[in-house]
Amino acid sequence: MKTHRKTRPGVPPDFFAAEAHGLEWLRAATSLRVPEVLEVGPDFLLMEWLESAPAVPDYEERLGRGLAELHRTGGPPGLERDNFVGTLPQVNRTCAGWCEFYIERRLRPLLLDRWRDRFERLFAVLPGWLPDEGLSRLHGDLWAGNVLVGPAGEPCLIDPAVYVGHREVDLAMMRLFGGFGPRVWASYAEAFPLSAGYTERIPLYQLYPLLVHVHLFGGGYAAQVEQALARLPG
Repeated sequence: MKTHRKTRPGVPPDFFAAEAHGLEWLRAATSLRVPEVLEVGPDFLLMEWLESAPAVPDYEERLGRGLAELHRTGGPPGLERDNFVGTLPQVNRTCAGWCEFYIERRLRPLLLDRWRDRFERLFAVLPGWLPDEGLSRLHGDLWAGNVLVGPAGEPCLIDPAVYVGHREVDLAMMRLFGGFGPRVWASYAEAFPLSAGYTERIPLYQLYPLLVHVHLFGGGYAAQVEQALARLPG
């Protein structure tokens, strides 16, 4: 087996342990391929190397069905441990419900002062606006760069920021930067139909990754935060 030793200078001591946990947590819930963790230490993660091959003809359908399969496994909001999104700490302590979790564990910790009043107006209307449905295991950072073509041409998931939350969080992230074809969406919806009002909630669930990008990469993403807010109530 070929292996890949992942390192990153200056990360917290539990950074790679959190990633290893996330990979194994995904492997337990989906038939999509996830690299096997072989060893983890405070400054490295050793895992199997997934050599890329040409994608199989039904690659997009497999990806859509595999994500639907992942999202059919759930639980209470949060996770038994904290982890990271990028290099930002991600607190996963559970809350009474999903709406409270998304406000208190995801959006509020990343607010900048200039947006605070606008976000508080949004928070006031969310309890009556978010759908009441079962929660899902989430990849948590599901942009196209974290989905690879594997050795057999199959879709593979890497670099998770996992927790249990609303499945539309992953779907909104997939739409934020693009890179997923129409057959992915069609096969997902066939396997796990979307809830009413899904499209109206996309900007809500894009706020978290956009705020993460503001903190990691600077103010260039601030305009996208404001554009998302302009499409939301409050």
